[in-house]
Amino acid sequence: MEAIGVDLGGTKLLVGVVDESQEISYASRETSAGRTEADLLDHLEQELREAKEARPDAVAAGLGIPCTIDRERGVAINAVNLPITDVPIRELMQRRLGFPVFIDNDANCAALAEHRFGAARGATNAVVLTIGTGIGGGLILHDTLYRGSTGAGAELGHVVVDEDGPPCQGTCPNHGCVETMSSGTALAREGVAAAGREPDSALGHALARGDGVTGRTVTEAALEGDRAAREVLNRAGRHLGVALASFANTFDPDVIVVGGGVVEGAGDLLLDPARAELRERALPPMNKVEVKSAELGSDAGMIGAAAMALTERALEIEVGTEIPFAGEEG
Repeated sequence: MEAIGVDLGGTKLLVGVVDESQEISYASRETSAGRTEADLLDHLEQELREAKEARPDAVAAGLGIPCTIDRERGVAINAVNLPITDVPIRELMQRRLGFPVFIDNDANCAALAEHRFGAARGATNAVVLTIGTGIGGGLILHDTLYRGSTGAGAELGHVVVDEDGPPCQGTCPNHGCVETMSSGTALAREGVAAAGREPDSALGHALARGDGVTGRTVTEAALEGDRAAREVLNRAGRHLGVALASFANTFDPDVIVVGGGVVEGAGDLLLDPARAELRERALPPMNKVEVKSAELGSDAGMIGAAAMALTERALEIEVGTEIPFAGEEG
């Protein structure tokens, strides 16, 4: 069997059709940034229709959405980095499309994928972070994806690492969350500041040319050896390590897996200072937990969303609670 998996991020929309062995038979990538809520939902519907047309045997769709989720009601409650508030997205998409739809947090989907197929494979307890526009979190506890009371649990990107730090981004009301200290958005903000302080650096030259300084600019300059850019990544890594120490102390995981676009680009330039901070701050023996890069890259959320949909659909059929949809026997 195969299902449609959707990874909706702060800047991108990745849609694919994936089977039970992780084989991807269809994939599409679009932008999500700058859209209104209505436009985003219409675009999502169109992408799902195209995926279903390409692979008509897909039995369900799984949506990984970067927001707090009420799983029982199928409602996307609040997204920090997208214009989504209290949207009954499961019912809405099922009604529009006529086939089964399931939803979860995007980082939960990535955690599920890394646990089944990637860097957390074989772990009983794992912490998974995805670092992109923001920072998402997922928890595997006793071999089970932890979602909390309503489905909104494990918002690990909003653990505070500096109570007097800058305001968090989007709709988060807090200050100094690890998301606002170590995400791609944070790298861009700190990169602009570094460019202003050090006009002779690669970041300073980029700013002077009018190219703009993004998280990618910082990463590329750091990989080429620019000192100012490396210091930005080093500071972000240390802030990340403060959060990792708290996660290690709280959950005593077998492994911490860190993925997302920022880690794909920066790699150990970000993770090595995080590992060092974890070793210094966490209690023994938790300070020795391995911090690994994710293995599934940008496909993790999509693969996990499809796996979640296959699992949920099979469970519905097993317990007899499935609703007949267009093209299915009632």
